Amino acid sequence: MQLKDKTAIVTGGGSGFGAGIARRFAAQGAQVMVADLNLEGARAIADEIGGLAFGVDVSKDDQVAGMVAEASREMGAIDILVNNAGITHLPALMEDVSEQDFDRVLAVNAKSVYLTARHIVPLMKAQGRGAILNIASTAGVSPRPRLNWYNASKGWMITATRAMAVELAPEGIRVNAINPVAGETPLLASFMGGDTPQNRQRFLATIPMGRFSTPEDIAALAVFLCSDEAALITGQAIEIDGGRTI
Repeated sequence: MQLKDKTAIVTGGGSGFGAGIARRFAAQGAQVMVADLNLEGARAIADEIGGLAFGVDVSKDDQVAGMVAEASREMGAIDILVNNAGITHLPALMEDVSEQDFDRVLAVNAKSVYLTARHIVPLMKAQGRGAILNIASTAGVSPRPRLNWYNASKGWMITATRAMAVELAPEGIRVNAINPVAGETPLLASFMGGDTPQNRQRFLATIPMGRFSTPEDIAALAVFLCSDEAALITGQAIEIDGGRTI
C-alpha cells in the first residue's frame, strides 16, 4: 500500500497507460480522479477502481480549472498529479503535417503541463508537498523520422520536468517523468502508420527486448516515483523501453 491515504489526478486515465496507472494507484491505496476527454471511458475506469471521473480537455484552461476545483472538493488535498494525456499526429514528413495537427499536439502534450501546473502547483505549495509525474516518451530522447512534431513535444515535456523540479524542490514538490517506448495503447496504430503485422514486426525490431511496453510496466514505476519511497528523486526522466534508446 505505497500510496495509502494519498489522492491523485490521472489525466488521460480512461485508457492505455493512464488506465493502468489509475488501477495500480487505487490498488496501492490512493483515491484517484480519472480525468479524460472521453468521459465514458473515464467513468468505466473510475467505477472499476472506486474513484472519481471527470471529463476534461486538458488543453483548455477553464476545463483544467474545473477539474482541479472538483478534485479539491471531493478529495481535499491533491497529493499526486500524473500528466498522462497525450496525442500524436500521423507519420508524415515534417513539412506535410498540418498546422491544425501541430497546434493540437503541442496543446495536449505541452500546454496541458503548463495549465495543470498553473492550477495545482499553488495548492501543493500551500500544503508543502506533492508529486508530479509527466508521461513523456522515448521519442523525446531518440526521435523517430516522420513523427517530428510529436518528438519535439515530448522533448519539451522532458525539459519542462527538469525545470519544474529545480524550481519546486524547495517547496517540497517533486517532479519526474517516464519515457515509455511505444505500447499497447490507442496511439500505437498512429505511431506505426497503421496496425499491421508488418508494421508491428518493423517496430519491434528496434526494441532489443522484443516487445512493446504495457500499462502495467508504466504503472509499476509510476507508483514508486509518486510514493514516499522516492522522496529524494526529482528531475529524472526514466526510460521504460526494453533497450530502445541504448
